[in-house]
Amino acid sequence: MGIIGAVLGLIQVMKNLANIDEVGRGHRDGLRGDHLWAGGSELVFLPLGTKIKARAQGGLQIKELILEGVSGIVEGLNPKLIRLKLEAYGQGGPAPKKAKAAKGAAKPAADAEPAPAKG
Repeated sequence: MGIIGAVLGLIQVMKNLANIDEVGRGHRDGLRGDHLWAGGSELVFLPLGTKIKARAQGGLQIKELILEGVSGIVEGLNPKLIRLKLEAYGQGGPAPKKAKAAKGAAKPAADAEPAPAKG
């Protein structure tokens, strides 16, 4: 789009070669259009394109995940093996549920420090 602005400015310059004031205005307008579109692309279009690419990649990863799961079922693989293969894609299943400790409860024995030896 910046090229279009530059070309339009050059056309205006070529039309008015006899009048030097109009040449300067045409050149200014061409550069202004070029700079505005370059800045707009940096601020709007590049981030938008990055977001679109990320969403497309996410959709592709989900389709690969589905394909891998279905092919594991067709091959007759063990469901636990299929789960391990699918978790390798980084999606994973739901996080394992952790037991909630009551407030003020003592540490479990595995985490506790050993008691000093009495001697």
